[in-house]
Amino acid sequence: MTKRQEQALKTRQKILDAASELLLKNEFDELNIDDITNHCGVAKGTFYTYFKHKEDVVFEICRPMFARIEKDMQKMKNKDIVKRLTYYFDEFMKEVQRYGINMTRVWFKGVIDPNKAPENYDNKKWHYDFEMLKNILDLAVKNNELKKDTPTELLSHLIITQLYGMMTVWCMSDCEFEPKDWTKKFTDLQIRTILEKFIK
Repeated sequence: MTKRQEQALKTRQKILDAASELLLKNEFDELNIDDITNHCGVAKGTFYTYFKHKEDVVFEICRPMFARIEKDMQKMKNKDIVKRLTYYFDEFMKEVQRYGINMTRVWFKGVIDPNKAPENYDNKKWHYDFEMLKNILDLAVKNNELKKDTPTELLSHLIITQLYGMMTVWCMSDCEFEPKDWTKKFTDLQIRTILEKFIK
């Protein structure tokens, strides 16, 4: 990689970091591109070198954090399926909470009707999360942790419904509860129960 390419990556990351910091304190609709570029000390034109819309920044911030969780899951071969799913839930909601309710609302607003989502919205995130969960369960079947007839597709739908439900209620209640606390309650009470009849 050339120095110029390295500098371009640093500038791009600078913009992402600035947007992330601002979204922790501000409503998305109140945030404009000038705010972002002023915060990180780059020209407005520089923003458009890397991004077309401010929504692009939000989705660029969000996707890598979930990719990191997926990588971590692949290293957890010594943990049983209940512990791996508990970790997934905890880390997922920790990231959602860390980036804040404003960013979560922006994402929901754009994807609640995927057929009408603007082109720049990440309307495949639900499928991404569903597939990640299903892969976790399919691997557990392959490794003989779960029975061969485990309905991994059905279980993935049930589990992701709970996860997305928590995010939705968090937004609707205007932060009346801590998402990570509710995630812990769910994993303590229900994950083992959901999987119990399928665990070998």
